[in-house]
Amino acid sequence: MSTPQIDRLRALLEPLAAEAGLDLEDLRITQAGSRRQVQIDVDADGGVDLDAIAEFSREVGRVLDDSDLMGSAPYLLEVGSPGAERPLVLPRHWARAEGRLAKIQLVEGGEIIARVLGSDEEGALVEVQPVKGRGRPKERRLAFAEVAKARVQVEFNRKDEALLDEAGEDIADEADDAGDDGAHDA
Repeated sequence: MSTPQIDRLRALLEPLAAEAGLDLEDLRITQAGSRRQVQIDVDADGGVDLDAIAEFSREVGRVLDDSDLMGSAPYLLEVGSPGAERPLVLPRHWARAEGRLAKIQLVEGGEIIARVLGSDEEGALVEVQPVKGRGRPKERRLAFAEVAKARVQVEFNRKDEALLDEAGEDIADEADDAGDDGAHDA
């Protein structure tokens, strides 16, 4: 929900986030006891690390303290990232979710589980997972206008294919090295 205070805060913080190489993803102000709580989510291509969040948090605190936007009442500032099960709302969210599994509710009704293969400004190419493991995954071009809601899913058992490929190459290299030790059978 957008309020005049949220809109003014967003106008103040978006340029600050951009200067830090971050995208301001979400901004909320809630009441926490006698204090207000300002919650900010930031992200970046390739993810955002704790050092970047800490630096941005310090800068936001300084800017808020120097402005009259929060008034004189105390507030608690919390800066973080969207988290593992982030919603996919904007094209940049889909681009950052490439390779990830997503639960997608369709405007026409129904829901699919699909791996994001790629995206552009109009939609995403996804690999739709078969229901209950029956059949093969199928690629589908999904226009963003077809999506009512989408969220990245946490995968606990997924192996990163790139790491598996690297591990396989390392094992093969070690086997080659072990077999070429200079000793030969007579």
